[in-house]
Amino acid sequence: MSVSTSSGGYVRRLGMRDAALVVMGGIIGGGIFLNPGIAAQRTGSGLALLSVWIGAGVLTLLGALCYAELGARRPQAGGSYIYLREAFGPLAGFLFGWTMLLVIYSGSTAAVATIFASYAAAVFGLPAAATTPLAVGALVFVAGINLRGLRLGVPVHNLFTVLKLLAVATLVVCGLFFAGAGAPVLAADPAHADAGFMGAALPVLFAYSGFTYLNNLAGEVREPQRTLPRALLLGMFGVIAAYALVNVAYLAVLGHAGLAASHTPAADVMQRVAGGTGAKLIAIGIAVSTLGFCNITLVAGARVLQVMGEDGLFFGVVGRLHPRHRTPNIALLLLAGWASVLALSGSYGQLLDYATFGDWLACAIGVATLFLYRRRDLAEPGYRVPGYPLTPLLFIATVALVVVQSLRDSPYNTGMGVLIMLTGVPVYWCWRRLFSATRS
Repeated sequence: MSVSTSSGGYVRRLGMRDAALVVMGGIIGGGIFLNPGIAAQRTGSGLALLSVWIGAGVLTLLGALCYAELGARRPQAGGSYIYLREAFGPLAGFLFGWTMLLVIYSGSTAAVATIFASYAAAVFGLPAAATTPLAVGALVFVAGINLRGLRLGVPVHNLFTVLKLLAVATLVVCGLFFAGAGAPVLAADPAHADAGFMGAALPVLFAYSGFTYLNNLAGEVREPQRTLPRALLLGMFGVIAAYALVNVAYLAVLGHAGLAASHTPAADVMQRVAGGTGAKLIAIGIAVSTLGFCNITLVAGARVLQVMGEDGLFFGVVGRLHPRHRTPNIALLLLAGWASVLALSGSYGQLLDYATFGDWLACAIGVATLFLYRRRDLAEPGYRVPGYPLTPLLFIATVALVVVQSLRDSPYNTGMGVLIMLTGVPVYWCWRRLFSATRS
């Protein structure tokens, strides 16, 4: 494997296959195995449900197209933090990093690690009390793997992603071909005839979160101007196809009403197809999928914290790279440690509810920086988003609609999410005053 060193000190080890698997592994976690039931409760038919999943996939693809150009323009570690800092100033970058550390990356990692622990405990017949220690142990495990750099971390992540894709394929094949007489996939569900459409957007969009993770690792991608756009497109098409097929399998086996009543649709499908053995197999698949998600989330988030530390917007020690492995080990341990605290406290779920919309809001603001880059940065990035300016405008407008709907449907949770972000403003000013005093 040929490698080179980026301007930030990272080693460029990620090729096309590795980068595409980062995209897919960063998106596919536990959401597709759990959230379709919630989305079904908020739609009135199989057709509406599939429309939400495919529509959210297309929306995510539009965002990925925009992030492909942003990554080509700034092929360095940090992703959205870099774009927001350069476009709107250090406060905007700090608020992104603050929210990412406090709830978005850490909360989602803690939540998904707990999902992993729940399924792992079920597979091995462990008591419920083992769930929290297992979740923390999973976070320690994936953090430890990546302390020695991508030379070890990449093969492990690729293995996780291939195994989770195998679990998805098994679920689809069993649901569509081995479940016997199928239910009408697109049929209306009278029990949920009054369900809205936009209410299903948040749980579905959560399942698509993570498409920006590759940009956080841009400093470790080989030939980034060529590799980043292709990997984002390839990964997104793969995820959209996988999600659509899995939902068709759910509907074919359970029907819309059965899916809406199910809290564990993947296990219910496999239970019908292969009994207890099938349910255990998919439980193993979900455990692997969630562990892989935790792996890439910690890796991607650590790069943001490292760049913030390097910029003086966080502790300087966090900005250091390991002299041999060229990895942000202190940032990685910090993020894993805070996620472990959330897992131990049990508060991650509530924090995740507060911040789910904030993740997409940050994505929309990140896409908005593209307009400023087009005006200020006249260099040829090697890739330009097709359909500009309509593509970024459509993405931003749709996310804004979802955020407004969230404010109407869940004013408390959404308001708390805004409050968590805004608490970063006084923290930022206090930090700058202390930092300036230290430097003077």
